Amino acid sequence: MKFQTPLVSGTLIKRYKRFLADVQLEDGRTITAHSPNTGAMQGCAEPGSPVWLRDTANPKRKYPYAWELTTSLEGCLVGINTGIVNRLVEEAINNGIVTGLQGYSQIRSEVKYGRENSRIDLLLQSGDGDRADCYVEIKNVTAVDNAIVNASVDKGTAIFPDAVSLRATRHLRELMHVVEQGQRGVIFFCIQREDISQFKPADSIDPEYGQMLRKAITHGVEVMAYKAIVSPVEIHLVQAIPVSCS
Repeated sequence: MKFQTPLVSGTLIKRYKRFLADVQLEDGRTITAHSPNTGAMQGCAEPGSPVWLRDTANPKRKYPYAWELTTSLEGCLVGINTGIVNRLVEEAINNGIVTGLQGYSQIRSEVKYGRENSRIDLLLQSGDGDRADCYVEIKNVTAVDNAIVNASVDKGTAIFPDAVSLRATRHLRELMHVVEQGQRGVIFFCIQREDISQFKPADSIDPEYGQMLRKAITHGVEVMAYKAIVSPVEIHLVQAIPVSCS
């Protein structure tokens, strides 16, 4: 996914109230930008970090700038906008990158489903009905656990969630119900950074989610994790990485 307009660089002063971030632009101005990420943004919101913003050029918006990229404590570019992950995954499916989700003729987004009033991020369907529908729930991943490093490649471990998330746990229950009904259920971890080599649930942050993920796997829910190449020009998923639930 290429950014439609050039991003504006600056330095993060602080992030606050979850949705706001003060940034000093290169021209010396200090502006308040919208933060399209409600998570804890562990290791991705440190004051003084280089950041990149998108200027929406919309005079009706209270905060015309939107925060898109940050620099992690490890010095890696990270995409923090949770609102683009559906497009990233759909693009990767259409480009043949996500091999496990090929062969469907239609992709729909934000479709109501389930027993708990949910919306599925992507619903994959075949036009002739010769295969089960595939429900794909996508999670944006930005955090890493620096204590867990894959020594063979000297890279860290991506983790989710970065804060307790009852909503994310509910989505796993919904996917288990989908599988019980004879359809495919997929939890897809979209990792908007490239300095990682594996994925694990963040048991130390949200143990209930970790337990539910393992339960979902035993009930037939499929888990996929892909990392992305991130730059101020574009973001695109490039590679599947192992998922470890041990």
